[in-house]
Amino acid sequence: MTLQIALVLLIFCLTIVLFISKLLRVDIIAILVMVALPWLGLVEPAEAFSGLASNAVIAIISVMILGYGVDRSGAMNRLIQPIISAAGSNERRLIVFVSVTVGLISAFMPNIGAAALLLPAMLRMAKSTNTPASRLLMPMGFAAILGGNLSMVGSSPLLILNDLLRQGGQKTFALFSVTPVGIALLGAGILYFLLFGKSVLPGAKKKEKKPVSMQQRLIETWHLPTTVFHCVIPARSPLVGKTRTEVKMRTKYKLNLLAIAEGNDVLYAPWRHTPFVAHQQLAVLGDKKDFERFVSDFKLKYSKNKKPFKRLEIVAHAGFAELIIPVKSPIAGKTLRSIELRKIFGVEPIMLLSGDREERGAFSDQELQPGNTIIVHGRWELIKAMADNIRFVLVTPVEAAEAAGESRPITATLCFAGGIVLALSGVPLSLGLLTGALAMILLKIVSIDEAYRAINWKTVFLLAGLIPLGIAMDHTGAARYIASHLMLFLEGTHTIIILFAVGILATLFSLFMSNVTTTVLLVPLVMIIGDVVGISPRALALLVALCASNAFALPIHQVNALLMSPGGYDNADFMKAGGIMTIIYITISVLMIYLLFI
Repeated sequence: MTLQIALVLLIFCLTIVLFISKLLRVDIIAILVMVALPWLGLVEPAEAFSGLASNAVIAIISVMILGYGVDRSGAMNRLIQPIISAAGSNERRLIVFVSVTVGLISAFMPNIGAAALLLPAMLRMAKSTNTPASRLLMPMGFAAILGGNLSMVGSSPLLILNDLLRQGGQKTFALFSVTPVGIALLGAGILYFLLFGKSVLPGAKKKEKKPVSMQQRLIETWHLPTTVFHCVIPARSPLVGKTRTEVKMRTKYKLNLLAIAEGNDVLYAPWRHTPFVAHQQLAVLGDKKDFERFVSDFKLKYSKNKKPFKRLEIVAHAGFAELIIPVKSPIAGKTLRSIELRKIFGVEPIMLLSGDREERGAFSDQELQPGNTIIVHGRWELIKAMADNIRFVLVTPVEAAEAAGESRPITATLCFAGGIVLALSGVPLSLGLLTGALAMILLKIVSIDEAYRAINWKTVFLLAGLIPLGIAMDHTGAARYIASHLMLFLEGTHTIIILFAVGILATLFSLFMSNVTTTVLLVPLVMIIGDVVGISPRALALLVALCASNAFALPIHQVNALLMSPGGYDNADFMKAGGIMTIIYITISVLMIYLLFI
């Protein structure tokens, strides 16, 4: 073993330990690797930073923008609503229709986006059909993960695979090379829940009840106030010059300030530092007794039979909405005060749900965690705009008539399809997809600022930082060194046994680190193993990329983590249903790779 091999293996092992221990964020770990490699002389600086300009990184950025644009335009809602309507209320038919739909969507957009897209509809459907959400969300989530294997752009591991193959001197895969494997996996997942769903899924059918509206459900479930009161601030009111924080509207009076009108200007969900001014008109949400106490203390004008600024149309164009904080949300770990929710998004926070805890008072300084639910009140177009599936996922459906943010779904779909067609025509995948994303920006489907927000930069730097580690392992001979020692255990065994060993190894890695990390670390190793034992290196690399997404037994995958709280799942639920799915996944992946690529 040379010094260079020893250094690369040391970095490799430290990287795995850091990922498993979670002492640092994954993107920070990747950047540390990116910087350490050139300082130790294991790669050239240009090679260390080559990941930032790699085809895989550009393709992932482009897919994020394209997926956001299609979702933002309302195209996906128009697609899924007829399908969901056709499924009716039969649980088995619902599972089939929804699984096929989300699986096909996941073939061309990130599976977390596909799951987030259908989540509101699934919750609404569960309510209207009296079917426990736990019996619908897990099949949908599994189908989103499985559907990512229908094309080479459906999951992050498959997206980066061709770059790793190119580095290893191997022929790359076409866009739909993996489709037969994806069809087999998705079909097996649907069949699994059809045959064994009643046994492995939590929850049971309940007696039918009369469907109620989502707004009514929110109000009844969380005992939300429903009356909007209006008042005017006289010139001599003690309220003049003070702010909502100073007068303790939330903590003392338990009131939510929805809007302030002054002249022709209307400010929705005013910022906490906005001072009250004489002759302003206020729209306040809360209990009548608390409101009357507030009016009395600050000598406000209030008429029971008159709404001073009816033009606000608070009731007609606004309402309550549930928003979930997804996994890897950039606001996780922050507070509502630090992200300035009212100032930036223009909505009023009503309640924070964290596990079994309900926070109704002063929760602006409480740290937000993935899976937390925030109930807000605001105008529908503002709520729609803040639900970008990156910071917040909207659970409450916004009626089509209110979804002012939706625009030109056909144009957005054509931009997405154009990028895919360019890739199929022989144009490099990254160039084709980025062209489609640029078209969306130029055609004003999304603004350039929205495009930047759509990009998960943590994922970008995670990938860009780990690519040079693969280069270093190849150049120094570290990958071949590890592969040769692994072959001591695999040499002379049947090809199927080697395939199962690779699939199980990739699956185990994915339980402790991200699927991208698993792919980047293992692909160079298995390609060398393939050369040594005479098995197609491309086939083994594809098996790694497939099994890197085999994360069903624990709620560690982004999709499973997103659905855990809305579905009311715990770890045992995923171990029960996902453990069997894990075995099915490995078996089908190995057999399909053996039959089609060996």
